[in-house]
Amino acid sequence: MSTTTELAETESRNIVSVEELQNYGINVSDIQKLKSAGIFTVNTVLSTTRRHLCKIKGLSEVKVEKIKEAANKVIEVGFISATVQLDIRKNVFSLSTGSKQLDSILGGGIMTMSITEVFGEFRCGKTQLSHTLCVTTQLPKEMGGGEGKVAYIDTEGTFRPERIKQIAERYDLDPDTCLENVTYARALNSEHQMELIEALGSELSSGDYRLIIVDSIMANFRVDYCGRGELNERQQKLNQHLFKLNRLAEEFNIAVFLTNQVQSDPGASALFASADGRKPVGGHVLAHASATRILLRKGRGEERVAKLQDSPDMPEKECVYIIGENGITDSSD
Repeated sequence: MSTTTELAETESRNIVSVEELQNYGINVSDIQKLKSAGIFTVNTVLSTTRRHLCKIKGLSEVKVEKIKEAANKVIEVGFISATVQLDIRKNVFSLSTGSKQLDSILGGGIMTMSITEVFGEFRCGKTQLSHTLCVTTQLPKEMGGGEGKVAYIDTEGTFRPERIKQIAERYDLDPDTCLENVTYARALNSEHQMELIEALGSELSSGDYRLIIVDSIMANFRVDYCGRGELNERQQKLNQHLFKLNRLAEEFNIAVFLTNQVQSDPGASALFASADGRKPVGGHVLAHASATRILLRKGRGEERVAKLQDSPDMPEKECVYIIGENGITDSSD
């Protein structure tokens, strides 16, 4: 059996539709109520608290308890050996950024089952990296791809489908097919942004997706919560949003790629701030949610510099890349 086939079968076992709950005494009507609330898999049922399930119209505490019991019969949750966890981690794969040097410092590229965040000032390549990933995700795995689709949430109106077509030609992919494999949504505000992620469950349950992009994660939150005394509420909403993204990454073995803005802060903590005193927006909530954090900054001429600031697998390191017509590339390309 090939590695690709083994991975596909393992993932199909992990993604269990809520329809399976019918075999354990849950009626069709209650399953439909779960779906209407954006819950399409048994895994999501298990990761959703009873308190939140009770908020779904038509689900009483008694029904919620029965649903939870049924879900636990479908998928056992609890302590497992580290050996089993190692087997689960073997399903993780990486998506190429388009730059071999950047892939190298990341340990192969943008990893699935976790959140990767890039931050930096304007014209550093955050959106161009997002565009490049839209194409590389569709490549065969042996070329650094994921052989899957992309869900793209645009919060600043910077998505350009024509760039996807340009980058597709670099990899000899059909431009129109590449565009068809990118599901796009323009998030109008932070509330809409969160709703879009909730609605993604139906799409992701197909098993066809390999990447979620949010460009940028903080733009809407900064606008919607800018008044005095609103920071605490903003961070609570942001935390819920990031929690959901993390759950999706783990449940469906997909990569979550976030771009982020920076703000000037000469007195910033060394934990967050770059050498020029700029730090990513979002504070500790975003810092804890992002498994991998990459600082992008301008270099000499057309060059840009990426610094891996935080990673559970790789040491801090820098590399140089270029933004060209073909997306993110190495200086030698």
